[in-house]
Amino acid sequence: MKKFAIWVFRMFTFVLIFLLGIEAVLYFTAPVYDFQEPMQFSGDKFFNPYQGLDSSGWRKSNFHFHVKEWWGLTAGRNNTPEDFYRVYKWMNYDAPQISNYQSISTLFRDSVFYIPVYEHGFGLRKKHQMLIGAREVLWLDYSIVQNLSQKQHILNLLRPQSDIVAIAHPDWEGGYSLRDMKYLSNYDMLEVLDNNWRSIPQWDAALSSGHAVWILADDDAHNIDDPYQIQRCATYIHSPVLRKDSMISSLKSGRAFGVEIYMGNDWTFQQKAGWAGQIAHLNHVRMSGDTLKVSVSGEVFKVMFIGQDGRIRKSSYGDKGLWYKFSPEDTYIRTEITFFAHHAHPTIGPGDIFYLNPVFRYSGNLPVNDLKAEIDWPRTWIYRFMTFGSLIAILWALYRVRKKRNPDLTR
Repeated sequence: MKKFAIWVFRMFTFVLIFLLGIEAVLYFTAPVYDFQEPMQFSGDKFFNPYQGLDSSGWRKSNFHFHVKEWWGLTAGRNNTPEDFYRVYKWMNYDAPQISNYQSISTLFRDSVFYIPVYEHGFGLRKKHQMLIGAREVLWLDYSIVQNLSQKQHILNLLRPQSDIVAIAHPDWEGGYSLRDMKYLSNYDMLEVLDNNWRSIPQWDAALSSGHAVWILADDDAHNIDDPYQIQRCATYIHSPVLRKDSMISSLKSGRAFGVEIYMGNDWTFQQKAGWAGQIAHLNHVRMSGDTLKVSVSGEVFKVMFIGQDGRIRKSSYGDKGLWYKFSPEDTYIRTEITFFAHHAHPTIGPGDIFYLNPVFRYSGNLPVNDLKAEIDWPRTWIYRFMTFGSLIAILWALYRVRKKRNPDLTR
């Protein structure tokens, strides 16, 4: 029995060292990037992603939900696709999507609302990405730690494999710092809102650095039977037709907004479904000269216009303040609108919150968040030489374990 225990321990050690060796090779080959200092939005023109849109054609969507996959090893093992579809349709979702870890679901692929989606990342500290319109799965990840260059490298590898690259829940467990958002590029969207976390400071850090990235709002739910996880956040997409190419085009162009959906204490699914029919509508967002004007249905409790570095530029109560005049120092302005919820209960005040994509300055060439960092080859090779010793140490440890299992190797 003792010999068997020793054998099991040695096999476990061998496998662990082998996996660490593979990880070391990945880190050894990782490039080091030279990041440019960011430039704020500037120019005498204003880009309004909602220009010309009306109140029709808004599609309620969710891109982050887990069902059973990988033999039930991941969270979501008790969710069936049929229950997922039934509950989200009950909540008036037009385009609910399944996004399992490292797996593109083909369920409902014949439906008009289907978009292939998956969540990439299997390392520590929740450095994950959402791939919308995904064509294949990327199996490379830096699973122990990630510095700024390694985060950029993952985004670069994901870019050609998907129509939209979004950073998932960036603030969760400190996955992406404010400094990261200042320098990272080559992605389209940020999951600013989800059931677990709010990453609003990360969004403002990216926008303040001149990165044209749009909001994504999802439930990130793992239990279809828990009302607390369902219909908490949603992305509304302006799409004249409920079709993949139309919805993806709108998401990439900023023709969408996020909603933090109100939920009363201990609400049932029946109450949540009833509330789904009462969520307000975005009528229009227009620029008149240098003045931003917003129109919504529903009774407005409070509106805030937020700009550079996340500073509140204007705050007012009621629906009379749904406008903002850009000042010369404003690089971008995004709008948050909080609605009343007193029709649900006489003592309740604030309800749903709309988070609109920003209107920002530009000079004629429309800013996009394309790749701004370049590989610094001298630093890359210095880094590789520094990590080479660690790789050799792991290989030596692997050899020593193997030697103990088979002493004949030295004869």
